Amino acid sequence: MVKEISSIHNPTIKQLVTLQEKAKERRKTGEFLIEGIREVNLAIQAGFELTRIIFCEKIICSEDLKALQVQLNQNVEQIAVTEEVYKKIAYRSGTEGLIACARSKSNSLSDLQLPDNPLILVAEAPEKPGNIGALLRTADAAGVDAFILANPKTDLYNPNIIRSSVGGVFTVNIATGTTQEVIDFLIEHNINRYTAILQEAVSYETQNFTKPTALVVGTEADGLSELWREQTTQNIIIPMQGSLDSMNVSVAAAILVFEARRQRGFN
Repeated sequence: MVKEISSIHNPTIKQLVTLQEKAKERRKTGEFLIEGIREVNLAIQAGFELTRIIFCEKIICSEDLKALQVQLNQNVEQIAVTEEVYKKIAYRSGTEGLIACARSKSNSLSDLQLPDNPLILVAEAPEKPGNIGALLRTADAAGVDAFILANPKTDLYNPNIIRSSVGGVFTVNIATGTTQEVIDFLIEHNINRYTAILQEAVSYETQNFTKPTALVVGTEADGLSELWREQTTQNIIIPMQGSLDSMNVSVAAAILVFEARRQRGFN
């Protein structure tokens, strides 16, 4: 059965808008919104549970909608909305007329499953959702075994993270924790910690990343906290050839993780 809603003042629509806009609502309900056919399909493939889909028949391709509906179980509520209602809920323009509501997953460190020789990307306290999204795209491209957020400043299901990661939030193995929790986890699992810090650092390409490795990056403004300096395996630096002393965090992360991948023979 498909429910039809044509008013932006409908209580369900108001609740969906709040879910889109408010991290507090996402935490309270344990749900979040996903926009776009590709992103929704990636979420399904990653095992996220959908609770409802919202679609606008004037926008969505009917074949795409039918292909999605085949994958849904009977408990997923289906809501057809007008173009006006869809635009009220949508976070960005240009999506294909589809929004899904999904249950968030646990991102606890204790739930993280790793292979024997993991390659992990760690980011401490990135504030901009766009940077987190770019880091997730880098993590996906490099095929890292996990992406860990230490001291996250925003929730993972912020709509801008989902948008800027192009669905990478669903394709990457993700965990979060405080900085000390992350450090303790890495030490407990005998994972070497290579921290991107300017002081007392050696050039990154001199290090051996073929053993269990965590590459740790901080914010462009503040770098990494003192806890990392005190409990690192080795501080590393990307030699800069220009006049500036920093680069975008996702670019720095990409340089480091792909060097690790090169050393591992891209296996």
